[in-house]
Amino acid sequence: MDRITLAWIAFGAYMAVTAWLAWLGHKKTDGLESFALGKRDMGPLMVGITMAAAMSSTATFIINPGFVYTHGLAAFMHFGVAIGLGIGLALLTLSLGFRKVGMAGGALSLPHWIGERYQSLGLRVLFGAFSLLSITFVVLIVGGVQIMLERTLEMSPQAALLLTIGFVFSYILVGGTYAHTYTNSLQGVLMVIVALAIAVKTAVILGDGAFWADLNARLPQLTAWVNADPVPAGPGIPVLFGDVFSVYVAGSVIGFAVVCQPHLLMKSLYLKSDADVPRYVGITLVVTAIFFSLLLGGLAAHAVIQPGDVPQDRIMVTWLQGQFSDVPYVLISVALVAAGMSTLDGILVAMSTIASNDLFLPLAQRGFLKGRPLAAQQQVAYRVGQGVLVGHLLVRAAQVPGHLRAGGGVRAVHRGRRPGGVGRAGPLGGALAARRVGHGDRRPGDPLRGLRRGPRPEPRRHRHLRHLGGAGGGLAGRGAHPPPPLSALRCRSRSSCSRKASQGSLSSRRGVNHT
Repeated sequence: MDRITLAWIAFGAYMAVTAWLAWLGHKKTDGLESFALGKRDMGPLMVGITMAAAMSSTATFIINPGFVYTHGLAAFMHFGVAIGLGIGLALLTLSLGFRKVGMAGGALSLPHWIGERYQSLGLRVLFGAFSLLSITFVVLIVGGVQIMLERTLEMSPQAALLLTIGFVFSYILVGGTYAHTYTNSLQGVLMVIVALAIAVKTAVILGDGAFWADLNARLPQLTAWVNADPVPAGPGIPVLFGDVFSVYVAGSVIGFAVVCQPHLLMKSLYLKSDADVPRYVGITLVVTAIFFSLLLGGLAAHAVIQPGDVPQDRIMVTWLQGQFSDVPYVLISVALVAAGMSTLDGILVAMSTIASNDLFLPLAQRGFLKGRPLAAQQQVAYRVGQGVLVGHLLVRAAQVPGHLRAGGGVRAVHRGRRPGGVGRAGPLGGALAARRVGHGDRRPGDPLRGLRRGPRPEPRRHRHLRHLGGAGGGLAGRGAHPPPPLSALRCRSRSSCSRKASQGSLSSRRGVNHT
């Protein structure tokens, strides 16, 4: 059985089990409150695994180990230790008090909690509007899951994107928080198994004294607690962990802020009682620590991957391919897809609840719902929340063909970027591009659909040359296409062509290697 067939079988089984869990959730969901929080009858083990899985997306498993490869122990101390301490501090100090206020006020969402705590409808609506900005996070996660599906199942970009948004939106629409919790428990267990398997491989490499001796001899900065000299050094490699503040102080603040996201802080309201909060926090921290141990895989990759050979965000995938055979690698790939979906579904539940409970309901209560019983009002809001999910799904699905042709979303980050980091995806693309170091362009026919290291972004005035495969396209320099003849270039006038011909070809003037 070949790898692709095995991958389809494994992913099909995962989808079948997820759909069954979503149906179980559907049978327990009968209104807005059960959609948003369940019936507050869940145990600390399930909620703890759900919380840890929701905090750990594909970035934890794929992107962040690349930073550890490039920046060494300093990056691990930031992502794994400082952020972990911030998360632990937030959970320990906020969970119980947040739960008590939320239970007393009947809060269904973070903006609802803020409105009840400060007795302000204006704050509730304001923070509800702010919370919907999580749509940018949705775009990022959908793009990451899409890339993993393309690579694992060898799907087209359109099919992978449609499968991602169609499947996740559908099971959340059916089961709400119960579907989110049940499926996250499954996804979390898969992620724990994969994390432990990878941790064993990592421990074998890092436990070898010869590895550390070799790394210290070649790249001693990677073993420092603060690193101002990332590798491979060059254009586009920022110094992110060059001082104590960046590594430790900023990391702790970020970790604390992570817990305060609308789809995470509400998890304590899923529990049966206040007595379950300490166990919930402990389970969350233990499972999160297991997930964060994966970051050391980026350091272990130095045993087999030389700096500059693989783009930063491909380090972990490339290393895993070399460490595992087909069967375990396919299972790991499915778990990585599950990691992205576990975060995505939690955000969708929160956004749907906020749109219906904190934006629609306060306005409708002053209009056509005025005077109706609260239960009837919430039932209407529940249907509105489902409509928001369906509408978002249809809009995203309708945008797929043009979105991909235009290089939108995540793909726009890797090609055709304008100077300053803002490409055709607009400000969001620029923001995502700031996190990508090994950017480049995608080569047609590459089953991995990976990012290939490309040249620095070309000036805007040369963009029209890209479709010819010349210097503006950034491919000729790697020998992917021969240089275009001078006659193929568009000239504004005959005299301008003559001047170009007398000065030599455009590509040769730029030093492009065509061999």
